[in-house]
Amino acid sequence: MLGNFLIGLREGLEASLVVSILIAYLVKTGRRHLLPKVWAGVGLAVAISLVFGALLTFGPKGLSFSAQEFIGGTLSIAAVGLVTWMIFWMAGAARTIASDLRRQVDAAEGSSWSLPLIAALAVGREGLETALFVWAATKSAAADGGTTAGPLLGALAGLLVAIALGYALYAGAVRINLGRFFAITGGFLILVAAGVLAYGVHDLQEAGFLPGLNNLAYDVSAAVPPGSLLGTILKGIFNFSPAATVLEVVVWITYVGVVGTLFLRKVRTKAPAPAPAAESVVASA
Repeated sequence: MLGNFLIGLREGLEASLVVSILIAYLVKTGRRHLLPKVWAGVGLAVAISLVFGALLTFGPKGLSFSAQEFIGGTLSIAAVGLVTWMIFWMAGAARTIASDLRRQVDAAEGSSWSLPLIAALAVGREGLETALFVWAATKSAAADGGTTAGPLLGALAGLLVAIALGYALYAGAVRINLGRFFAITGGFLILVAAGVLAYGVHDLQEAGFLPGLNNLAYDVSAAVPPGSLLGTILKGIFNFSPAATVLEVVVWITYVGVVGTLFLRKVRTKAPAPAPAAESVVASA
């Protein structure tokens, strides 16, 4: 549940930052008449994300077991790819997101559809990533006999906190160092994404697309039963499986080793200037 809370929080905060910056800039430059276009783009993005989530949930039903597992494994790996890209993108974009959006707004003012498109693309990207990643988590929880409510509630709680933070940032009530926030949560999400990736590989093994389904690297089901408190916590946070194949373990270690190393290099080799605080990003808009 904590992993999905972080997904909802990060993605929601990114979207909230975009909306806050757009609104603040339009208000401060006397262009309040353009605000309905921003909200129209936000509404369109939310609707598309909900439809996408519904398609993920109900679309594969009626297919064979192998087909469902293949689709599930493929989409889980795609979710990891999107989240990995998001982690690296935001680690570098936190410094320039406000200035980039201001330039886009100024360039779009003469077009009736450009401003809604900016808002829709910015918010929709986060919504689609959230829907895909949370779907992968709920599928994993259901396959292990758990409830799907945990991942959904975790993501929803994260989104609600992100919306509240977005409003507080716009109002100037809180201060957040964006660079530090996205660096810390990015490191944790690498571990979460590694678990989802391993589960996606397991799905492809069950579908017969990848070999080694019966070649277990470990089985600690007796010590950590899936339904136990420890098993539930590890599953909810890291998507830990008490029994994993050799290929799953290799994929998990490789992903954490490669992506974790690259991420550490990125956050350590930033420019020497301190990362901007969120209040300056929004207020300067």
